[in-house]
Amino acid sequence: MTVTEAAKTRRSIRKYTDEPMTLAQVDDILSVAALAPSPSNLQPWRVKVVLDHARKQELMAVAYNQKQVGAAAAVLVIYSEMKEVLATIEETIHPGMADRKEQVAKDTRASFADFSDEMLQWWGRGVSYIYMTYIVLAAVERGYGVSTMLGFDPPKVKALLGIPEQAEIPVIIAIGRPAEEGFPHHRHPVDRVRSVW
Repeated sequence: MTVTEAAKTRRSIRKYTDEPMTLAQVDDILSVAALAPSPSNLQPWRVKVVLDHARKQELMAVAYNQKQVGAAAAVLVIYSEMKEVLATIEETIHPGMADRKEQVAKDTRASFADFSDEMLQWWGRGVSYIYMTYIVLAAVERGYGVSTMLGFDPPKVKALLGIPEQAEIPVIIAIGRPAEEGFPHHRHPVDRVRSVW
């Protein structure tokens, strides 16, 4: 399946079969998603993988009882914590820059020096959405159905899964073998959203 085929066949799937997912299967998807574009290679995304049935039920309760959370084989809670990311910048500097690693780290931190906490969260959230898209396409390529969700109570999700209070949770993703087809795409035509200068 090509990327284009994955994009065209993706549906919002809320019903799943009982087939479980292993951590290795989830990690296979995440290893592809890790290749998502990331400014300054900071990779601000972090993932809580929920496979346990009881924990999925608890998560569903703080995600406005969306049934796909409890029904999915795996639920991924994507979050970013930019202060931790900036504190560990050296981990993300390319080996090809080893001779100037210290300067690159200093310059990268300086580029965020004037960011408010809100701006840092905005930045981490935006890059994490790119990561989310790669997760979705990789999952669809492997025959899984997905549902991306913005409806949840962030403080309660953080408390349930041990996510730092200052972290930003942009999205929750339910994944499983589809037990429904989902609605076909209904999208604006390109000329409705595209301007040319």
